[in-house]
Formats: sequence, C-alpha cells, structure tokens
Amino acid sequence: MSRDEFTRAWITENAIDVLDRYQKGILTIRALHYQLVSMGLTNSIKHYKRVVAAMIEARWAGLVDFDAFSDLDRTMVGKTDYEQTNLDDSIDKAKEQIQAWMDFYCKNRWENQPYYPEVFIEKKALQGVFQSPCMRYDVALGACKGYPSLTFLNEATQRFREAEERGKMPVILYFGDYDPSGEDIPRAIEENIRKLGCESIEVRRIALMKHQVLDWNLPPAPAKETDSRTANWDGLGQVELDAVMPEKLQRLCTDAIEELFDRSLYDELNEQESEERSEYRAKLREFVSSI
Repeated sequence: MSRDEFTRAWITENAIDVLDRYQKGILTIRALHYQLVSMGLTNSIKHYKRVVAAMIEARWAGLVDFDAFSDLDRTMVGKTDYEQTNLDDSIDKAKEQIQAWMDFYCKNRWENQPYYPEVFIEKKALQGVFQSPCMRYDVALGACKGYPSLTFLNEATQRFREAEERGKMPVILYFGDYDPSGEDIPRAIEENIRKLGCESIEVRRIALMKHQVLDWNLPPAPAKETDSRTANWDGLGQVELDAVMPEKLQRLCTDAIEELFDRSLYDELNEQESEERSEYRAKLREFVSSI
C-alpha cells in the first residue's frame, strides 16, 4: 500500500476491528499502532502520530470508547468519597463481609515454594497486559520505567532479602524492549540489587530477545542515536515490547512463572489448607459470638 492509503479512515476502521478482540484497558495506543503495522501500516513516527490523531477523532465521534486504551502513567492515586452514608446499607455490607471472612481461608500460593518471584516490566503503560497473569499466580508486578531508580531497587532489595532470609530464592522475570538499553537494564538491576545486599538475586530476561524478534517477524527501527550504548550494539534494530501481541506477552509471562512453580508442592499446600479451614471457621464463629 502507498502512504496515501493509510488515511485516518483506514486506521479507524482497522483499529475498531482490533479493539473488538480485547477487553477495555488492555491495549495502549502504541500497541494498537504495532497491530496496524502488522496489517501494512508503516512503522514510522508520522504514522504513529496519525494513529494517535485518528483515535482522538474516533473517540470524540463515538466510534471508539474513551476507556478503550490504558494510560497507567496518568492514573489518579486515592479517591474522594462524597456519597451519603446509609446505616442499613453499612450493616448489610458488614454482614456480607463477615460471611465472606467465614468462607475465606487460603494458604499463600508461594509459601512452600522454593522461589520468590517478581515480574519487572520496562514500561508502566503495559502494566494492564501483565496484570492478569501476575494476579492469577499471586506474583508482584512492578514497572521500572526505563532504568529503575535506586529508591525502587532499594525497596525491592528489602523484599528479596526478607524472602532470602526465609529460605527462598529471589527471581526477577524481566520484560523490556529489544534495544541497547533494553538489553542492559536487566544487568544493571541485578548488579545494583547485589550491591544493595541481596547476593542471591537472579534476573531472567524473558523478552524481548533476538530470536523472538526474528520468529515473530517484528518490525525493527534504527536504534536511538541518543542512547550512548547504540554505538557498541550490533542488534537487529530497536523493537518495542509494545510490538508484541498482548496475548503472546501474557503467555510468556505465564510460562515463565509456571517454570518456577512446583505443582506437587502446591497440591500438598491445598491439602493442608483443607484441613485447616474447618478450624479457621470454628475460631471465627467463637469470636463473633463473644463480641
């Protein structure tokens, strides 16, 4: 296709088809851009800006929902409560919570596992993609936003050292861009965490790797000249993590977590959980009766 064929109408029509395949808030506009690239759109800044403009226009026109995309870099913290409090509603809610506590008892999924894993991603914008598999396996998820700050790494090191002291092997599953910095960030993370006092930390770079770029035919762009590591890098070219289909990233994440997870140990944990649940309920009933 020629450049003129990638009009806003073409982008909008194909974008709607793509968005229909995902839950709201999974895709970023950058990820949408890469899906359109796989359909013929040129991987250029001009075309990316055209996608952004088309999606602004489509949302105002009612063709695309305003909450179709994730933008976790601009989320609010906390909530301003203003609803009037209703006593009867509060009592009903409290009863539901008490019943929920009576029914709820579960062991921590990783308590008898040898590993303590966390998932680190280079970009906060992709948090919505990784959140589902991480929540399913009760694994912490953190966005580095490029090279992570020492504050971020120090807080992580404290968690890893605590896990280490309890006999766990701390592991970071890292997902980042395929470019000079993307390849170097995992090294820097591991080096700094070791300096901060967790010698046993292991960082596993899961994506993006050269073989993945080739196998999935991902569109490379020239590495950034502003990146000081570009001059000494012999990679294929820059490929953003956003270029990978969200379902592939979720599968990669799930597979990486499952590789660490011992199912036989989890079966033992579930048996122990069943044995302890009846005692848990009895103690709660006893406590509620005593209030």
